[in-house]
Amino acid sequence: MAIENGFSALIENMGESIDAILMPVIARSFIKKGKSKILKFAGKDLSLHPNFKLFLQTKLSNPHYPPEVQAEATLINFTVTEDGLGDQLLYLIVKRERPDLAASKLELITQQNDFKIKLKELED
Repeated sequence: MAIENGFSALIENMGESIDAILMPVIARSFIKKGKSKILKFAGKDLSLHPNFKLFLQTKLSNPHYPPEVQAEATLINFTVTEDGLGDQLLYLIVKRERPDLAASKLELITQQNDFKIKLKELED
């Protein structure tokens, strides 16, 4: 229903193996017929709506999926540490109270990254 009507679908608690029935959706293996796109899913031909999105969620901290899945999907890590969350909250407070300090922090971080890149180039 989500594929044909353009809804988002969420599959929760995925393991390291992905069911073969999902592979045509993940691989985006559709057939163009005129202006519409047809997707073969579970033995049926479904009209693929352009707004359809599939989200796969796992509780694994470091999942290892096959290369064909990693090539077609975007992996987002939502793991939050207490230190990281504290840094983010502190940055938001400083940005609101002292935007000049927040801007200089961003500039310093950018410079630091540029220096690391330059150092790596020089070492090479």
